Amino acid sequence: MRKLWIAAAVGAVWAGGALAQGADKPAAPAAAGGISDGVVKVGVLNDQSGLYADLSGPGSVLAAKMAVEDFGGTVLGKPIEIVAGDHQNKPDVGSAIARKWIDVDKVDAIADVPSSATALGVLSVTRDRNRMLLLSGPALSDFTGKLCAPTTIHWTYDSYAMANGTARALIKQGGDSWFFITADNAGSHSQEKDAVRFVEQGGGKVAGAVRHPLNTLDFSSFLLQAQASKAKVIGLANAGGDTVNAIKQAKEFGITPGQTLAGLLMFITDVHAIGLTDAQGLVITESFYWNLDDKTRDWSRRFMARHGGKAPTADQAGVYGAVLHYLKAVQAAGTDESLAVAAKMKELPVNDFWSDNYKIRQDGRLVRDMYLLKVKSPAESKEPWDYYSVLARIPGDEAYRPMAEGGCPLVKS
Repeated sequence: MRKLWIAAAVGAVWAGGALAQGADKPAAPAAAGGISDGVVKVGVLNDQSGLYADLSGPGSVLAAKMAVEDFGGTVLGKPIEIVAGDHQNKPDVGSAIARKWIDVDKVDAIADVPSSATALGVLSVTRDRNRMLLLSGPALSDFTGKLCAPTTIHWTYDSYAMANGTARALIKQGGDSWFFITADNAGSHSQEKDAVRFVEQGGGKVAGAVRHPLNTLDFSSFLLQAQASKAKVIGLANAGGDTVNAIKQAKEFGITPGQTLAGLLMFITDVHAIGLTDAQGLVITESFYWNLDDKTRDWSRRFMARHGGKAPTADQAGVYGAVLHYLKAVQAAGTDESLAVAAKMKELPVNDFWSDNYKIRQDGRLVRDMYLLKVKSPAESKEPWDYYSVLARIPGDEAYRPMAEGGCPLVKS
């Protein structure tokens, strides 16, 4: 059934917060106010049922729906619709959904797209068809480097910023030798590459690396190689279910506490799946934590009430922020034409419940602060999902790769 991607692509359609039909309809001429087809339509494309479903999936669709509701349900007098699709972590499926959405369903913007390999395929579609791509889920830092496009915004985090915080922190704590267990895909390769950079800049050495297939259930051979390397730190350059399985099995093999595990792209849902007993003490870098302050708590509790009590991940919070800012830009631009909206998104400051006057750079990178976090022990946790202690706040200008070093052809000298 999962192969029936067309059905998944139609998904649930929310019109101004109400359920609407997802049937195709012929394109309408541009309406007054510059809204094509008489509707602004955003597609949330992600993993709805696999190893990234907890960190994105239905929660990201809910976050987009909340953004539409908070915006008011209409823009320039026209309805806003959210459609959802399951890319199954397959680039060909993701690209096919994107083409259908744009060519047939007249989707104006695509959001989320965890799995960098799938996002690469979707990028080729949105770039060729002049549609907005609001990336929250993928980590590949090249989306604002050599792969940057005029209508692509990289919203929530990237491999450079995550590795910057975690690798630097562990090097300072004496973790000066590393071995990497890396998923064999573009985003995870980028995680490893960026982490190696910061390890070596900090005077550390890389003892080796091993690649594993996506969605691996048995990490025994990879963990034994890491253990044999005698490296002080085992860098997990993967995400979602792969990270969870690797950490759980490392505990079973007795690899910790003799060697330190470093998750280079971890989410609160991963910590929840592992449990505080096994995850306590992990140091990770995140762009969002629901329990940071009153504003993040207020929004997150609204989200949790509608998402089975589950706390929002950075990816899901990022979808909310990206969709909300996109709608603000459509309103300000007076049109849903993508180049005009992209320019307005970069012009307007980003403000929402966890963003305070942040800016989107010329290369499409939203520069936001990052947080160095430590997983609490069970005794330290005071309520459900109270999982992190904040070790440091990393200013965005320090966290992300300087724009001049990325190689984005859109950047003017």
